[in-house]
Amino acid sequence: MNRPMRRGAALAVTALFLTLCGCRAPQATDGATGAASAASEASGASVLTVELVVPTLQQWPRTVQATGSLNAWQEIIVSPETGGLRVAELSVDVGARVLRGQVLARLADESLNNERLKQQALVAQAQASLDQAISNAQRARQVESSGGLSAQSIEQYRISEATARANLASVQADLAATQLKLRQTRILAPDDGLVSARPGVLGSVVSAGSELFRLVRQGRVEWRAEVDAQQLASLREGQRARVTLPTQQQVDGEVRLVGPVLSTDTGRALVYVSLPDDRAVRVGMFASGVIELPATAALTLPQSALVARDGRDYVYQWQSGNVVQSVAVVTGRRQQGQVEVLSGLAAGAKVVARGAAFLSDGARVTVVAAQPASTGSTGSTGSTGPTASIAAPLHGASP
Repeated sequence: MNRPMRRGAALAVTALFLTLCGCRAPQATDGATGAASAASEASGASVLTVELVVPTLQQWPRTVQATGSLNAWQEIIVSPETGGLRVAELSVDVGARVLRGQVLARLADESLNNERLKQQALVAQAQASLDQAISNAQRARQVESSGGLSAQSIEQYRISEATARANLASVQADLAATQLKLRQTRILAPDDGLVSARPGVLGSVVSAGSELFRLVRQGRVEWRAEVDAQQLASLREGQRARVTLPTQQQVDGEVRLVGPVLSTDTGRALVYVSLPDDRAVRVGMFASGVIELPATAALTLPQSALVARDGRDYVYQWQSGNVVQSVAVVTGRRQQGQVEVLSGLAAGAKVVARGAAFLSDGARVTVVAAQPASTGSTGSTGSTGPTASIAAPLHGASP
């Protein structure tokens, strides 16, 4: 009985062992796959198929970004030169475009017309008195040699003539002043412009110097951009600017004047940019924009070649044996899918064009030929530069 029992126990142990081996078979397979993958990496197999580019030297324009308000180039305050008269007419309203010499308003002139008539009568009276004095003086000179009149009488006639002449000149001056006031009752535009305000009120009695209208002289509006001291050093008159309005419309301008001083409160200076006569450009807007500086050489790469890690930019540089190594670079300007490399990379370096985020230092890659890059303008200077691609055979051959 003991022998059969021992035989059954042995068979049960054998069956349990086979069952356990069957359950662990997949784990053994997975272990074999991992070992094979590790062996593959150890043997230097390619982890990614990539294209290579070399940095391209191009002429790129530099720009200064700024913000500021839109203001009138010059403002004109239109006010009467004579006071104490009633506003009889206001001929234009806010928003009107006026020409030099155009009548903007008229003051009541009835009292001045009466004054003019009075002055004209006084002038006529003074002219008659002068004529009489001239006649008396001539007769006195005729009898002077005969001794018919004393020297004192003759001198008196001469003085009367001079007095009459002075009196006539005085009343003529009063008449001219009255006529000038009459002309000043017509308020004229001193220059072409756009009416931006009309404080004048019809029927009010105004004094000399009271503001009736405010004009934007010649309708010219300018952008007053605020820049810091570093930006100010590179700005010059005549440089082009591109201003973005709150409506997202862009207008081109030109630097008219660079402010000579910086504000002691903000540490910033004003740059005055003349803008075209456009109805979309309105005084009081706050706009942003850029001022273009002379173009400079830039070593450029496609933005797709960059990988951002820990606040820095990296590229993967190809090395002999189809191995790549990360290189930290300092970048600058960016435009049209290209980025300027300021430092960290030599001009002839070969860099992975895209997909670098999937690489690590020392990884092996397979290099393939890239599609020909299309050329296009990279800036306002008209400079062009295709992206250079390095073609290489497959299967790990060195380019």
